[in-house]
Amino acid sequence: MATVTHAVLEREAPDWHPQPRAAAFLRQILDAFCADCPPARTLAERLRSQTGTRLLDWIDHVALPGGEDLAGHLRDLGFVLSDDPRRAVWDHPDGLFPPVEQCEPGPRRVAIQVESVADFLVRNRIGDKTHVDGAPLAPLRRAEIGAGRDTQFWVVERHGYRGWEPPEITLHQLQAVLWHWDMFRQRKRDFADEEAGLDHARSLLRAAVEDLGTGRATDLFFSAEREYWTKRNRAAGLQKARQDALGLGWANHDHHTYRSSREHFAGLIGILEELGLECRERFYAGREAGWGAQVLEQRESSVVVFADVDLGPEEVAEDFAHQPLGPQGRFGTVGLWCKLHGEAFLQAGMHHLECRFDFDAAREQLQQAGIEVMEPFTNLPYLKQAFTQGEVWPVEPNRIRAALSAGAITAQHADRFQESGAIGSHLEILQRDDGYKGFNKAGISEILRETDPRKRHP
Repeated sequence: MATVTHAVLEREAPDWHPQPRAAAFLRQILDAFCADCPPARTLAERLRSQTGTRLLDWIDHVALPGGEDLAGHLRDLGFVLSDDPRRAVWDHPDGLFPPVEQCEPGPRRVAIQVESVADFLVRNRIGDKTHVDGAPLAPLRRAEIGAGRDTQFWVVERHGYRGWEPPEITLHQLQAVLWHWDMFRQRKRDFADEEAGLDHARSLLRAAVEDLGTGRATDLFFSAEREYWTKRNRAAGLQKARQDALGLGWANHDHHTYRSSREHFAGLIGILEELGLECRERFYAGREAGWGAQVLEQRESSVVVFADVDLGPEEVAEDFAHQPLGPQGRFGTVGLWCKLHGEAFLQAGMHHLECRFDFDAAREQLQQAGIEVMEPFTNLPYLKQAFTQGEVWPVEPNRIRAALSAGAITAQHADRFQESGAIGSHLEILQRDDGYKGFNKAGISEILRETDPRKRHP
């Protein structure tokens, strides 16, 4: 196995800012497109009313006919021309926007991304004569699902592939996809020695990367992780069913959050880096906050990971993702969660998945369905965030005893956890506007304190 270097994205410590001009341009494009394309307009209405999401948050790409005037406008908005020699594709390095293809004169095209084109066609009763480009399980599949006045409306599924044309998939690759998907879904997570559990996961991931490359291996692995987490969270199961009713899946995922003990944090980051994720930015709210996070990103699969860990004041400015972290005399919210439930990368599963929604519509619809939503911990013009009420998990007696012995909890806490369990996971409702890619440090610190298992919760 080749030595893995600590890959870092081009910007060492990005300081993300809203991009209102680029966002206004794309909103104008989508509004005009929906006005001229009835199928897109109908889907946008159904997305909001049936899933609490916005068409904007499902866009895979936009294609616009235009010459130098369009190129100059995109450049002025902060878009940068990619180095693809076959087509003019513009990306925005400072904002969360879909790529814009500058194409020859002809219809405008908007494509939405889903987890499965076939599921989308079936769920939306689109005729079986619809032509699908790309073989089943290929890295890219697509189909035209509607048209209007000078418009084409497409649906796309991607699996760790950012190309524009569906590649061929060999029988060997097809078998490898099915094999590794099965291995990830049934991955053993419970180990007496958690280091052995990390080694087991590492071996599965290395095999998948060798057969399929990092993009497809990452796509398969996190699909399995979302499935495991969804089965352990009632809010997630209900929202997934709502999105599956339209054939969407979890293609609106924003980031996956893992909690890790200090002991295993460097090992977790190392595994994610082997999978092709790159450290994007270190994240902490201040020297006294008691926690930090490493944000990682895998561009091919559009997977972002937020990895949480307890930190001391002297550690927040260091490269805590790659330096071993020794034991502390105290347990913060993250460390205690791992003590009670296990490592998020192993038996506990993710702490939460954050997806992009219409913030008000999603909260209202979930509450009408019996899912309580906590007060927002971020309510900015360009970023809104809220957790669903925590899913309470039972806690194994041996974990309670270990936490009590380590001084992480009191005897009263131990009795309560034994009787009532402790908060395990959430679904996070997020709305991003103006292409904002960052996070709210103060808000995350607040919600960490609020969801500490030692606090009393309903």
